[in-house]
Amino acid sequence: MTTSTPHAVGQLRVSPLCLGGNVFGWTADETDSFAVLDAYAEAGGNFLDTADSYTAWIEGNSGGESETIIGRWLASRGNRDAIVVATKVGAHPDFKGLAAPTVKRAAEESLRRLGTDHIDLYYTHFDDESVEVSEIVTVLDDLVREGKVREIGASNISPARLEASLDFAARENKARYVAIQPHYNLVSRDTYEGELAAVAARHGLAAMPYFALAAGFLTGKYRPDTDVASARAGRAAEHLATERGRRVLATLDEVAAAHSAEVATVALAWLAAQPTVAAPIASARTLSQLPALLAVADLTLTDAELAALTAASES
Repeated sequence: MTTSTPHAVGQLRVSPLCLGGNVFGWTADETDSFAVLDAYAEAGGNFLDTADSYTAWIEGNSGGESETIIGRWLASRGNRDAIVVATKVGAHPDFKGLAAPTVKRAAEESLRRLGTDHIDLYYTHFDDESVEVSEIVTVLDDLVREGKVREIGASNISPARLEASLDFAARENKARYVAIQPHYNLVSRDTYEGELAAVAARHGLAAMPYFALAAGFLTGKYRPDTDVASARAGRAAEHLATERGRRVLATLDEVAAAHSAEVATVALAWLAAQPTVAAPIASARTLSQLPALLAVADLTLTDAELAALTAASES
């Protein structure tokens, strides 16, 4: 991935694969997380995605474990300036929602855990429709003006609220969203395509899709009559029960064979080729899972292959 061209997300320049941090402190302990982070950086990767709520869903965790691991890694490697760190606000158990005081306190806690004086890309994790967009955008603008955040983005937001946020920012000369993080992959297209993607395209937002591999289903490791030991096996295996899931898997197999590539690489390459997408997000809990993800930077699918995958993924 060292030869790939960086993609623009506002003023940021990011790798074509964003490494997801949701597994750090969950299915990957600190030692395994450091190994994956080292290998990703050594391959030329510079874009990490986490959230203040990762991994609060694990018994004994309180949220922020992923940020803490990343912060320790950055400190031990001395490479903070070489890494683009994205995190999110709004879902931490102690900082729910997007009221201005909540966002400010949550940002300070994220900065502390990450061991840094700035967050490169700060997303609202889930929109909070009980708070006016003017309040949300204004507090994010405050953080940008204070130098604590470089760029802002939104995840899990309706087209109407996204449009309203962008309009308010333009009208009031506030920091504007430059990124969107939607749920988007070959077996979940209507979660982004359509009105939401149209708003992003109209305003020049860069999309970083999460669940890019559909909780592992699009790696190809889930097959009929095959058991996979994974914390996400149940969610991924659900796609095997659908005609579309089986159709997508068969087409991925064909395209992967033509390129001598991994199924996961092809699935990410399809996503990377879609309008507005700058860098799909995918996570690796072990070193062995990383090469297939990194290879997306060097795989260009033909128009016919892209069309075949798109057709197979129609609902």
